[in-house]
Amino acid sequence: MQQKGSSSLKEYYVDLHIHIGRTTSGQAVKISGSKDLTFANIAKEAAERKGIDLIGIIDCHSPEVQKDIMDCLHTGEMTEQDGGGIAYRGTTIVLGSEIEIYEEGKGAAHLLAYFPDLSAMQHFTAWMTKHMKNVNLSSQRIYVPARKLQEEIYARGGIMIPAHVFTPHKGIYGNVAPRMSEVLDLSMISGVELGLSADSEMAGLISELDGFTFVTNSDAHSLGKIGREYNRIRMDKPSFSELVLALNNSEGRSVTGNYGLNPRLGKYHRTYCLGCNRILDQDEAMTGACPHCGGLKKVQGVLDRILDIADRKEAFIPPNRPAYHYQVPLEFIPGLGKVTMRKLLERFGTEMSILQRASEEDLAGVVGSIMAKQIVMARSGSLSLTSGGGGTYGKVASPSIEKS
Repeated sequence: MQQKGSSSLKEYYVDLHIHIGRTTSGQAVKISGSKDLTFANIAKEAAERKGIDLIGIIDCHSPEVQKDIMDCLHTGEMTEQDGGGIAYRGTTIVLGSEIEIYEEGKGAAHLLAYFPDLSAMQHFTAWMTKHMKNVNLSSQRIYVPARKLQEEIYARGGIMIPAHVFTPHKGIYGNVAPRMSEVLDLSMISGVELGLSADSEMAGLISELDGFTFVTNSDAHSLGKIGREYNRIRMDKPSFSELVLALNNSEGRSVTGNYGLNPRLGKYHRTYCLGCNRILDQDEAMTGACPHCGGLKKVQGVLDRILDIADRKEAFIPPNRPAYHYQVPLEFIPGLGKVTMRKLLERFGTEMSILQRASEEDLAGVVGSIMAKQIVMARSGSLSLTSGGGGTYGKVASPSIEKS
């Protein structure tokens, strides 16, 4: 039986975690973000270079950012989208916010909130101002219980997704508790962001996650990082309301693919010794002191944290969970410099076209057979890798290619 609206559904590329570095006036929002990460620049990069259909900009709670949004709407450069979101040249922007919660005796974690329109976001900002020291900045701590925050988000028609849940830096599993239910109301969670150092199989070791839709996002702090992880989502059109249906697996809408780094490339994948700056293997990570230097200060890696809190020995993947596709971003490929990238973009249009659609033969016609092979291997996640840890990304090991 055909589901409601299923005949008009299409596949769209989606990245829901992009930071704003500065406003148009130059005010800092995400301190660690690039200065050219403005609202307008993000929209342009996503639409014209990356080829991403729906993006989540997650610092839109900032009143100064909201001024930039209103300017874009007033000029007619952008328009509010039916179903929620803001439309720009074929790309839809969902307005979001990253917020830090803190549980006494446990730790801090980041949550992502998304709202259907600017009015709802402004209403949320007005409430947060009473419970936050500096609402103009990104990822600020809110001084209310996490469940109260959830209630305020959903009361305004929003949704909430815990961010990079396994990372030791502000992930709810990685830094707060072995179970989300200790801190959050599970009925007010619309999805779970895995983060750069984890994948679906690793998360499948924790039964609490069985009922949730997984998303993989870039957590971009610069324009170039947009789309380094992304999702393929079946929707009628890219909009807030359609995204909500997809996260709920409703009316034929669903997340049909997660595209992310092999967790080994993630900068928090393995445990790291701060004493001797060494990535530790699983057996070494389980010991009290570092076997190499005797130091006790270690940053527990995502893999080791998951193994520590797992309640299964074998991963369980629910039937409706999308496939997780390992993919290496183009910028990770050794030898793929600016000149080569410009040639590829001139021929294929966007990075999504290069990574998803171009044949090896067509790629070779532009950049030669060796580089074309590298891109195809990046697409399938079959490049050789070294593991990351302690805040340092893993690396791609590949044949020597002359840089452009």
